[in-house]
Amino acid sequence: MVKINGQNMSRKELESRTGSLSQFAGVRLMTLGDGLERGIRMLEFRSGAGLRFTVLIDRALDIADCEWRGNAIGWHSPSGFRNPSLHDYEGEGGLGWLRSFSGLLVTCGLDHILFMYDAPADNYVYAPRKTVKQSIHGRVGTIPARLTGYGESWSDDECTLWCEGIVTQGTVFGEHLELHRRIEVTVGSNEIVLRDRVVNRGFYRTPHMFCYHINLCYPILDENSRYLAPIGDVVWAAHAGDDYRKQGVGYRTLPGPQTRFHEQVWQHEMQADTDGCVPVALVNDNAGIGFQVTTRKDQFPCMYEWQNLQAGQYALGIEPSTNHVDGQGAARERGELIWLEHGDERNYETRFRVLEDSAQIAEAEQRISGIAEQPADDYPTPSSHFLPIGGRA
Repeated sequence: MVKINGQNMSRKELESRTGSLSQFAGVRLMTLGDGLERGIRMLEFRSGAGLRFTVLIDRALDIADCEWRGNAIGWHSPSGFRNPSLHDYEGEGGLGWLRSFSGLLVTCGLDHILFMYDAPADNYVYAPRKTVKQSIHGRVGTIPARLTGYGESWSDDECTLWCEGIVTQGTVFGEHLELHRRIEVTVGSNEIVLRDRVVNRGFYRTPHMFCYHINLCYPILDENSRYLAPIGDVVWAAHAGDDYRKQGVGYRTLPGPQTRFHEQVWQHEMQADTDGCVPVALVNDNAGIGFQVTTRKDQFPCMYEWQNLQAGQYALGIEPSTNHVDGQGAARERGELIWLEHGDERNYETRFRVLEDSAQIAEAEQRISGIAEQPADDYPTPSSHFLPIGGRA
């Protein structure tokens, strides 16, 4: 059944009330036409239950805007949704990526994530290329996709809105990786399903690293908002070696916008439920709204929490990752870097869900705490215990 305005209806009942599903829900293709966004193709999804989000075809099919009943969920940074033709990947010493960093979902990879790194290039068998110069968080997020389809699909009385595309990251004497992405939402629901498949189409042995930068904003992020996660161990905090409490912000309870705030990042070792799933949420009890991200531990063994609480850039990031936060060099040393031969692939399934009210927040909190009780202290001492990541070819 399709749920519209709180009423469950069959397809026949719904169609009797309109000449087109687009009156309530749908996927619409459009092109942005002004400023630094000019020329970007975009898909707008409306679920019919108050959820609206946009998918930037020309930026890796990442999710840009996201809102629920007028409440913003997806972060808008000062950089805006920049046309990729304006992007300089290696600019500013590898930090040029930050000038294209905005939206609910920013994909990082496909062969590199985290900070800048000069990767050995001997696997590409090309003498003039000694290293592959990697900027922060990789190239994929500003590569246009080839849109292979979008629309609505009915199965009996259930309707799914969807889009699919392929993002190709390739070069001569280097990597040839493809990201096959499908995004779905069921009409009448407030859950987005993201399915990704990364394939090596080349014939060089190629590294693969993958991370989602999922960026939440006001009003889900506000003073006294809470980060909920099944944390088994606090592994690392970027600022713990200095004065852990210097900025007065811990991992669990969030303040309002700050001035002169320096980003804070944690890596938490998450526990999974019996199905191998890891739910993480940011909730605002005062506003009665939250947002939950559910990943699979066998796909994303690592999870970071990113706090950018600076006024004018106010955001919190949930970051599932294939690798530990200390980067590609450490992953190579520990034998934890994923290597893909021709035709090898990795699959990822992630779910985003709006928590619509206090009852759904309580339900999510009970589920998360039932997997593992997170530390009650906002400043738990990091263990520096990076568990081995196995199963890497």
